[in-house]
Amino acid sequence: MKRGLLIVFSGPSGVGKKTVWYPLLKHKSLNLVFSISMTTRKKRFNEVNKKDYYFVTKAAFKQAVKQGKMLEYATYINNYYGTPKAFVEQLRDQGKNVLLEIEPKGAMQIMAYAKKQHDQGVITIFISPPSLIALEKRLLKRGTEPIQTIRHRIKQAKWEMSLQDKYDYVIINDYINKARKHLVTIIKKEISHNA
Repeated sequence: MKRGLLIVFSGPSGVGKKTVWYPLLKHKSLNLVFSISMTTRKKRFNEVNKKDYYFVTKAAFKQAVKQGKMLEYATYINNYYGTPKAFVEQLRDQGKNVLLEIEPKGAMQIMAYAKKQHDQGVITIFISPPSLIALEKRLLKRGTEPIQTIRHRIKQAKWEMSLQDKYDYVIINDYINKARKHLVTIIKKEISHNA
């Protein structure tokens, strides 16, 4: 059985990452599964442990990092988030193509890890807004955050977009169906290269 791909998907907050990739989980031909992240943040009322996240204590997370059990990790608002290595490797060994939606900091860690391991099966995709102005309009339209938070997200997005040349592919999310078709084309191409 051919080992599955690891598809790393990242981009600025509010760019529509999940809207682009989520429907693709139903495409049987892509053999995609979504990787579950580990976090130290409190579980929300509608979330299920081991389905939405692996919810752990800070001590357990730090121990996993110390033991080299994380593919990548970062802190955000005093909580840890990361990707357990064993979970991803197990899925890939079963021939599944694992999709991982993470922040660019985490993507950089995985790129470094893949290079060190000579892992040709790691594909990185950056999803970008048509412009920072378009992204700001999307965030304002959502109406879920105060203006100071949106300004912080735009500043962060500017930095994240400066990293997009480091990715294997860049998708501009100007039209959702176009972006989704572009993603399908990329994944199919990479599956055939990996065959």
